[in-house]
Amino acid sequence: MTPPDPGKDPMPPTPGPFTGRTIAGLAADLRERRATSAELAERALDAIAALDPVLNAFVTVDAVGALAAARRADEELAGGTDRGPLHGVPVAVKDLIMVAGLPVTMGSRHFAGHVPDADAECVARLRRAGAVIVGTTTTHEFAYGPTGDRSAAGPARNPWDPARMTGGSSAGSAAAVAAGLVPLALGTDTGGSVRIPAALCGVAGFKPAYGAIPADGVFPLSRTFDHVGVLAGDAHDCLLAYRCLAGPNGQKEIGPAHPARLGSPADLARPAGPEGTGPVRVAWLDPAGLFAGDPRVVEAVRAASGALEEVRLPEDVGAALRETYTAVQRCEAAAVHADRLAEAPELFDPEVLERLRAAAEVPGWRYVRAMDARAGLAEAVGALFGDHDVLALPTVPITAQPLGRRETEIDGAPVAVLAALLALTSPWNVLGLPALTVPAGTVNGLPVGLQLVCRPGRELLLFEAESCGPRSG
Repeated sequence: MTPPDPGKDPMPPTPGPFTGRTIAGLAADLRERRATSAELAERALDAIAALDPVLNAFVTVDAVGALAAARRADEELAGGTDRGPLHGVPVAVKDLIMVAGLPVTMGSRHFAGHVPDADAECVARLRRAGAVIVGTTTTHEFAYGPTGDRSAAGPARNPWDPARMTGGSSAGSAAAVAAGLVPLALGTDTGGSVRIPAALCGVAGFKPAYGAIPADGVFPLSRTFDHVGVLAGDAHDCLLAYRCLAGPNGQKEIGPAHPARLGSPADLARPAGPEGTGPVRVAWLDPAGLFAGDPRVVEAVRAASGALEEVRLPEDVGAALRETYTAVQRCEAAAVHADRLAEAPELFDPEVLERLRAAAEVPGWRYVRAMDARAGLAEAVGALFGDHDVLALPTVPITAQPLGRRETEIDGAPVAVLAALLALTSPWNVLGLPALTVPAGTVNGLPVGLQLVCRPGRELLLFEAESCGPRSG
């Protein structure tokens, strides 16, 4: 890949070995002996060596470990042990999720040289599923930013235009999948950090319900909102990975640690469609109730979603969701980093340091009120699901911005890039709702995403709606 040219028009990424390949297709190749896991790992490693000097998707590449794991996967398959669809498939892991024996830095100089001695639970589940971990991917420092261009390892670059940001904070995971370096990557999502980069890089990203994939061994940003999620080339691959990571049932209901619920367990088990016989009922959620986005993006995503009945969130509810997200996330992030802020502030990226210092100024009463507000917000949002199973809206209301840009324009008015990136994804973290983003075309040659949101415990409806095409209810 050539160095970025800021004046060059965006174009689809240079195809890597996994571009257009599905996990199911790779699994079939392995079982029919058209390929070996060792060959897949070698292809991933070769592609990373060729393309990553420009993309900066990876922080650490574990060639020795990946090849050893791939050979074990081949031996197991040859001996009759089949661990499922991820067996022998190369996977990347965000540099915020512990991988035993590999450097995991959280994108920060504070953790330079840090090597965990145990896997995060989600990584342990990947290994038990037979996946081959090839390395760790670039994260915005401490996951505290939706742009993906502030890291001790340097900015991740968008494969569609390396002069532009990937979005964050799971920046390298999105770039690696979009460039075809790996077919699957793990990310984390506190306000959109899986879905934002997936949308801006033109891949699929899935944030399940709160707690559905364990966050044990994941460095926290905001414990109330942190989710583990997956990025892949398409929605079906996200579902395959989710089933492996969330356990044998493929889904978990929100637990008591996250009280913002939408309906009773009986409501959540209600079948899709009238009396369970109809199609998935999808409504278009007018994003203006949350954020006034770029009309070109909104129109492109609306066109991709099909003819849907429209619903709208009252503006006061949208404002309350933003306020709740901001207060809780800032207070919890400041608590996580209080000692580092006091003892070694110089080790932070300057922008991240500024944001954390501002977070530390949020008074405790705002945090308490915000936590109390979530039950009422869940009720207000739950009303939108009264006649619908799934809500559809843009994932991000703007396209990928140039690296380092912090202000853009929408209809001639200045808009903060960070606020725009988070505007349509963070509400679903406040309530712990499952949300899926899938590619929805391009605007000016840059990808845009369609986001689908549902009630907890009904995740499969997102994938059914995506595969069938959203329909009106």
